[in-house]
Amino acid sequence: MMARKDTINALIRRGIDEETAEKLADEGLLLGDVKDASKEDLTEFLSEEKAKEVVNKVGKKGKKKKKKEKKVTGEKDLEKVYDEKFEDLEGTGEEIKEICDEKGYDLPYSVIKDIAEHMDGHDISKDDHEDLLDMVYERYQNRKIDSLESVGIVGAQSIGEPGTQMTMRTFHHAGVAEIGVTQGLPRMIEIVDARKVPSTPSMEVHLEDEIKSDRDEAKKIASRLEITRLKEIADVEIDIGETCVTITPDKKRIKKEDIDITKITQNLSKKRGIKGEVKQEDDHIRIDVEEGKFSLLYETVEEAKETKIKGLKGVERGVIRKDGDEFVIYTEGSNLAGVLKMDGVDVEKTTTNSPTEIYNVLGIEAARKSIIQEAKHTLDEQGLDVDIRHIMLVADVMTNEGTLNAIGRHGVSGRKTSVLARAAFEITSQHLLRAAILGEEDKLDGVAENGIVGQPITQGTGAVNVKYTGHAKKED
Repeated sequence: MMARKDTINALIRRGIDEETAEKLADEGLLLGDVKDASKEDLTEFLSEEKAKEVVNKVGKKGKKKKKKEKKVTGEKDLEKVYDEKFEDLEGTGEEIKEICDEKGYDLPYSVIKDIAEHMDGHDISKDDHEDLLDMVYERYQNRKIDSLESVGIVGAQSIGEPGTQMTMRTFHHAGVAEIGVTQGLPRMIEIVDARKVPSTPSMEVHLEDEIKSDRDEAKKIASRLEITRLKEIADVEIDIGETCVTITPDKKRIKKEDIDITKITQNLSKKRGIKGEVKQEDDHIRIDVEEGKFSLLYETVEEAKETKIKGLKGVERGVIRKDGDEFVIYTEGSNLAGVLKMDGVDVEKTTTNSPTEIYNVLGIEAARKSIIQEAKHTLDEQGLDVDIRHIMLVADVMTNEGTLNAIGRHGVSGRKTSVLARAAFEITSQHLLRAAILGEEDKLDGVAENGIVGQPITQGTGAVNVKYTGHAKKED
């Protein structure tokens, strides 16, 4: 009764009158049956006119009409969206898409566009187009992952094995000997461990189009980026008789750095570690400390020397290098949030080598992209050829929960449901002891745990059971 009532309501919602809906439901038809039925099938129960109306409103033709109605209400028509992806294909690209449609090839848009770009400018006949597409489609199909493939194990092996060939040295940015960056195996470990701060944080700061070829502008921005401390631009001396600290700024240096003596005074006044009265006297600054407190005097001197006068927190140095027709600033230290707020900086190209910082500033999708780029770059630097899809899989596993997770025991591996898989990774005895105390159960669903107990894994050929029963005897 419930199915009959649901069918009637569903048909009425699609514009069928109640009497016709009841008649169809009484014949035992469900909504799916009505959708699949042709006009000829429905004329057994309805008049030809009613059957035609039902097919138009509920059947396959009616479905198309419904999509058009959805478009009016603002809902996206998926077929329309799919077609729109190919709207910018012209000339060769359009021809290739037509051939794909004729042959039933479901090649991705990016592949079609890539083929078209390489074929443009060459005199290739339509027959050759078809032969080329046949080859591309065959290779595309061969590169698809087989059903029940152990992609995690394959990906781990594909990155882990070349990883044993990696060096453990610190390298330098190409052409920038002053800025050292960790590469090789230590860098790869940093990336998959999702370290909050890399051992050598660095940024690549690009400038806006209007000033990217101007060295002077690049110098100004680099100067604004770098942290400038008081000891770099002034002499700091102790006057024991007066129990005060005297600061004499270097006039040439503060002019070059575009720093005003008033700004130095303000920064010293704000510094928490300076316990004394800060006064500006003509071309020098004086800090009066309580009389007789000589230890406090020496502490004040050290605090004053380390006072930050300008620059971004964490950015120790900036080195300018010409890359093609533009100047790029490489930094020692990183502060992405701060640098993106600066005038003259290209926010689309500027980046840091810290995926965690990118996650905090730009979000999880940007962090995923950063993991892929940093890992690929690290492997390429070592001359190791690893398919980017393995790296993409690692990045997906690290970011698929919406937060940045490490691969290790404090992240992805530590949260596995299998006790044996966790124990196989690190600190075996603790995992097994804890599981025994809590009475945990291992269902042996994954690859690692089945390998440990010595039975076939539940993927690939191990996911199916084949039983040979012998040939049936032929009757005489």
